[in-house]
Amino acid sequence: MISPRTRKSFVALCCSAVLAGNAAAACVSKPVTLLVPYPAGGLSDVIARTLNQPLSQQLGQPVLVDNLGGAGGSIAAQKVLSAPADGHMLFLGSPNEVILTPLANAAVKLRHDQFTLVNPVTVNPLVMLVRKDLPVRNIDELVTYARNPANKPLSYGSVGYGSLYHFAGEDLSARIGVPMLHVPYKGGAPLMTDMGAGQVDFTMMPWATMYRGLEKDGRLRILGWVGPNRDELAPEVPAFGEGTLLKNFEYSTWSGVMVRKETPAATLSCLHQALTAVLTQPEVKKAILDTGSRPAAPQSLEDSARKFSAEAARFQALAKSIQLQPQ
Repeated sequence: MISPRTRKSFVALCCSAVLAGNAAAACVSKPVTLLVPYPAGGLSDVIARTLNQPLSQQLGQPVLVDNLGGAGGSIAAQKVLSAPADGHMLFLGSPNEVILTPLANAAVKLRHDQFTLVNPVTVNPLVMLVRKDLPVRNIDELVTYARNPANKPLSYGSVGYGSLYHFAGEDLSARIGVPMLHVPYKGGAPLMTDMGAGQVDFTMMPWATMYRGLEKDGRLRILGWVGPNRDELAPEVPAFGEGTLLKNFEYSTWSGVMVRKETPAATLSCLHQALTAVLTQPEVKKAILDTGSRPAAPQSLEDSARKFSAEAARFQALAKSIQLQPQ
């Protein structure tokens, strides 16, 4: 015979299960798209495919990764703004697509304040990669090589005009006082292909573990961390700060899940709860670390909003400092 206390516990458990199901339903009622603003095969794509299955389990609906590159990621960002603000279109974005590209591309009319950051997902320090036969072994030698009038101007690749990596290249050019040729790509994957073929002299990109394999295969070389100190993600790689010619040059970035600003508060809160649950899973943290990224700590929606606003102000100041002109 079931005791009254056991019966009450069973009823409470059933009610909790129903409420949990209703909470998921409050977020989404059909398959969700996680839009990646670059072609398949790059770091952003790998991160998205790390998140989509556990996020599907939290939401109770399939989360499908979709790749749409071009225009520094702004084509995908605009697609998010054109979709209904109902939580069914998520954007794995970064400062590149929603802050920097609008500052650099006069044809891009979107604004960062049209998006809400649900939560950061990764933190990504930058590293400089050079073509395999570029005759430099560290950042001081690269600066000296670039300043030598006997050498042709160096070329550097990025994932688009106005991307963070374009900003970093222009900043480097200004700091050392020599012109450089910017070569924009639609994403990291085609850029790495051309780096391996020796078509571009260097790039500054978020660290990824695959760079070790590319270096081992003789397709490129890892020159150094773009900052003052080595990073535990690859402690064998030297830092710019270990040289003498570029002591105060530092860049890093982050990625996060975003939605349209008009997304209802209840839906936003539910998505935030689901993403927080995903980001705290040990297997997800390990999978992110395995890519060479640092997992971002879950934070409140209010903290995410403050971070987003602060980043916009920082990059707007940077654009002004390097006199970036919209094209």
